Amino acid sequence: MEGSRRYLENPLELNATELTPVINRLKRAQGQLAAVTRMLEEGRDCKDVVTQLAAVSKALDRAGFAIIATGLEQCIVQKDATMDKKDLEKLFLSLA
Repeated sequence: MEGSRRYLENPLELNATELTPVINRLKRAQGQLAAVTRMLEEGRDCKDVVTQLAAVSKALDRAGFAIIATGLEQCIVQKDATMDKKDLEKLFLSLA
């Protein structure tokens, strides 16, 4: 819990313009997840549900990696970065 508070105290300032594709990907994943829920409620074939769920998972992973990559780039470029290498490694591994 202490580590998560540190991230809130020293957030990366992510450029919203650079993250537009990530935001779009997350919105698509949200729609895909809603589709998974509907498929389960409708009793759809297990293979179809798992395939759709895998697509949601992949979209979320890609979005997370893109956010971390942006943070890494900022830390390399900015000398006054608020997160050190260890902090970024923890974030990256949280998605692994």
